[in-house]
Amino acid sequence: MAKKQKKNLIRLAVQIFFLALIILISFNHFRNEQGLAPLLIGNPSLHAVCPFGGVVTIYTYFSEGAFVQNIQQSSVTLMWLVLGLTLLFGPVFCGWICPFGTVEEFVGKIGRNIFKKRYNNFIPFKLDKLLKYLRYVVLLLVVILTATSGKLLFSNIDPYFALFNIWSSEVTRLSLLVLGLVLIGSLFVERPWCKYLCPFGALLGIFNLFRIVKLKRNEKTCINCKACDRACPMNINISTSKVVSNHQCISCLLCTDEMACPVSNSLNFSVLERKDSKEDSKEDSGAKIKESISGGGK
Repeated sequence: MAKKQKKNLIRLAVQIFFLALIILISFNHFRNEQGLAPLLIGNPSLHAVCPFGGVVTIYTYFSEGAFVQNIQQSSVTLMWLVLGLTLLFGPVFCGWICPFGTVEEFVGKIGRNIFKKRYNNFIPFKLDKLLKYLRYVVLLLVVILTATSGKLLFSNIDPYFALFNIWSSEVTRLSLLVLGLVLIGSLFVERPWCKYLCPFGALLGIFNLFRIVKLKRNEKTCINCKACDRACPMNINISTSKVVSNHQCISCLLCTDEMACPVSNSLNFSVLERKDSKEDSKEDSGAKIKESISGGGK
């Protein structure tokens, strides 16, 4: 248990670090507007540290050799870094780094305390499954509209930009409305923006189909307790899959035997199938746990 708590604290520390970094960048931008010197890290813009900016400008960059409005070289560099990381480990950017996803998750903890087991279960499964494809529509529209207009139109509705740039006149009322709805929705649904609308999450989710380090469930040691299903913030039925390649997976590790799964080496990330000389003893161990959960057999 102590080991699992330590792993959870590591993820929390990473999330807080990147959230604090973005808050500091936003604060420095505000200080610059007031004619004050920036603190610690200079005065980069929020657009400069957003990898999605590289995605929306990629057509203009290759066709015209220029970036769309407000996008800088750093966004393109970050895009390639994130895509490379995602090819290896899946969307760890979503589950560990994205500051807006972290804010949604923190707000969700309030909702979980209020609604207990009902939290993240308000939307019927079939509707939830359908809504998860909506973010691909958003991705397609954003890329097409940005390519044809040469402007970063997405910032007009982007809740990430609204939250961390809320003091600025650049923020539109529509983006503030979207931000408010997302934060309220986070009290009922885990990560609603990530799940249903985030275009960058949609792109990164595709990498789950061919990522190198895969999330695998050992059917021989799995005790079918469904702890992984309950822990998953994206409502993925992990307990029915041998290899989890769902486009919604954010590589948060919350379902694995590092966090939630009670049986060692039953659910973890790996490149190859595990071959353990003590497999029989692990099967016996899993059988004993199954027996204890079911009440001692017949």
